[in-house]
Amino acid sequence: TTKYRIVKSELGYLHTEVKSDLIGFIDDVEFYLPKDENVIHIRSASRVGFSDFDVNRNRIRQIAAALVK
Repeated sequence: TTKYRIVKSELGYLHTEVKSDLIGFIDDVEFYLPKDENVIHIRSASRVGFSDFDVNRNRIRQIAAALVK
């Protein structure tokens, strides 16, 4: 089970930490909703400078797919 923790939440912005199941690395996932735009900006990034095996790219794709439903 992937574990999310809310780091910061304010109007139009959410920052979460995601702990991986396998190794326990922490990634940052941020959502930004500009007030006057009909768009959601999503950023998912590893804190470790090495390859994440596309974990963050796949996470964003899963979030986007869930938002479209």
